[in-house]
Amino acid sequence: MIQNEELHDEIGDNHISSSAKNPMREDAFAISDDEKIDKIKKDVENILLTLGMDLNDDSLKGTPNRVAKMFVKEIFGGLNPNKKPKASTFDNNYKYGEMLVEKNIIVYSTCEHHLLPIIGRAHVAYISNGRVIGLSKMNRIVEYYSKRPQVQERLTMQIVQELQKALGTEDVACVIDAKHLCVNSRGISDIESSTVTSEFGGKFKEVQCKREFLDYIKLETRF
Repeated sequence: MIQNEELHDEIGDNHISSSAKNPMREDAFAISDDEKIDKIKKDVENILLTLGMDLNDDSLKGTPNRVAKMFVKEIFGGLNPNKKPKASTFDNNYKYGEMLVEKNIIVYSTCEHHLLPIIGRAHVAYISNGRVIGLSKMNRIVEYYSKRPQVQERLTMQIVQELQKALGTEDVACVIDAKHLCVNSRGISDIESSTVTSEFGGKFKEVQCKREFLDYIKLETRF
């Protein structure tokens, strides 16, 4: 049993099974949110009882329900496709032809290996191919894909792919710089380190365009 647990930890750290899609069962939405909350509430209650906590205490007795509602309604709400933001786009009537960069979009996500927070910032850019998207929609796309158990690499790819689809262009880029509390608060307990991931599409794969984008967001790289 210990060997299996160690193997699972190793696989998780190496992201062997990662892909651009979150691993979801086909029956993921066979029950309602209220039913999910009720089931998770019982599971959280069992975890706390197993740890020896007194759930009759005024401070703890509401915790199982609060955690269950938080999981379903908030921090993992992005698993529900019904909550996907509508990525409305418009004609680029003003013929703006340079890159548009949305910097410092706050990222609140959750590491799927330890269910601990990922906190950071996303920097997103695109070059219009005739369509533009509302600035707040870029924030909402980041938020939607963040609110689920995630790995940062996948999150970065999903943001780019969603914007490419909405805008009808490959010319989209995303860089995320984030702290993982599974690194900062446990294990090695390195509170200073952060993780940077990037995904470059279309013209952003070209050195000059990539360099311009990274200069805008004040991140440096070597080519």
